Amino acid sequence: MATLDDLALLDATAQAELVRKKEVQPIELVEAAIARIERLNPTLNAVITPMYELARTAAAEKLPEGPFTGVPFLLKDLLASFAGVRMTLGSKLLQNFVPNHDSELVARFKRAGLIIVGKTNTPEFGILPTTEPQLFGPCRNPWNTDHTTGGSSGGAAAAVAAGMVPMAHGNDGGGSIRIPASCCGVFGLKPTRARNPLGPDFGDIMSGLVVEHALTRSVRDSAALLDATAGPDVGDPYWAPPPERPFLQEVGADPGRLRIAFTTKAATDVTVHADCVQAVEEAAKLCTGLGHAVEETTLPLNAEMLFNAFSVLWSAGTGSTLKALGATQDQVEPLTWALKEMNDQFSAADYVIAMQTLQSVSREIARFFQDYDVLLTPTLAEPPLPLGSFDSPPDNPLHGLYRSGQFACFTPICNMTGQPGMSLPLFWNADNLPVGTHFIGRFGDEATLFRLAAQLEEARPWAGRRPAVS
Repeated sequence: MATLDDLALLDATAQAELVRKKEVQPIELVEAAIARIERLNPTLNAVITPMYELARTAAAEKLPEGPFTGVPFLLKDLLASFAGVRMTLGSKLLQNFVPNHDSELVARFKRAGLIIVGKTNTPEFGILPTTEPQLFGPCRNPWNTDHTTGGSSGGAAAAVAAGMVPMAHGNDGGGSIRIPASCCGVFGLKPTRARNPLGPDFGDIMSGLVVEHALTRSVRDSAALLDATAGPDVGDPYWAPPPERPFLQEVGADPGRLRIAFTTKAATDVTVHADCVQAVEEAAKLCTGLGHAVEETTLPLNAEMLFNAFSVLWSAGTGSTLKALGATQDQVEPLTWALKEMNDQFSAADYVIAMQTLQSVSREIARFFQDYDVLLTPTLAEPPLPLGSFDSPPDNPLHGLYRSGQFACFTPICNMTGQPGMSLPLFWNADNLPVGTHFIGRFGDEATLFRLAAQLEEARPWAGRRPAVS
């Protein structure tokens, strides 16, 4: 390879192959990643906790033999604990918190041979679909630095899009992998509920809304990483159905003639931007051209009922976190405290009713998927918005939450039902901003999504598109 940039811009699978062939040493990959972070991060603010010396030490030692031995990687600064390194959750409340153990997911990342070089920016407690925490300041979109990266895995998406690392950890409670994937033009898969472990600190978060995985440059990286991390941990309350074979084997496999339903209409009373409609219509035509049976449909969902149930669980998650930490109002952002106060208005009975509502909807959606293999929707109702779009005025601290519901009205359904969903970067608008398309699969059926994603990646490659900041 001619330069460090040549190394850094390969996907993780290609980087690992160079290490296996002894054509490149892990330290070279680590130094290439560090060099790009140092050059690009002053503009993007994607990495908020460098771990360079830990990474260099790991690269110099004998690494586990895994699918990604020697490949640099970033952790989102939310949920995934790395012993001895601060984990803030994007909040000044936890700006000095240092966990004393690795989470099970981090242990599996390490066993896969990954070398963690830092932690990425995230909104406070992962609440908003933009990455603009007061603690660290806004993360900027590498396609246009005046625009949002999305959230809450915005730092991860920006880092992958800009080529700091080939893939980065993310998690998703309402779209937090898929939203930034759409905004930054990378691949983002939310796996089936409980596909990846949350332990040892959690068995379940917000009744299964939250799942862990990553944002990647290529489909094959996402599949191979999921193979390395998936499966129950000791003591998990439940887990996803095991796949029939490794997910990586699905990449390049013939998906057959899929029955794909699509819609460009939101279940809520939201006008979907013309760019997002066009992205779905072009994806539908592309799928038709690949031989799939594609038809337009609508989902018969009670949007108000869904939003109310989701709000109960979302506010309960925030309220329980603040209660467990003994937080006071001056220690968190106004929206976070407003969510806690919203939670104070609900009872335990309200929480159970909300869970039952979402479980009922899950059964309705499961029946829908008896007739279809995949549902195609916009990832978002709008292209990446300007930074500041989710700011709340002092007299209405919940404004950002309601604005989020307009922007990200398509992704939460997968968190409610537990189904896998993915955002693919198949379309850029006239402003050269990426606009993702969202594909939802049956519960437990990431295999079909990986087959379809690989087919679409080959038909309309995105790897060669580079943002302005890269």
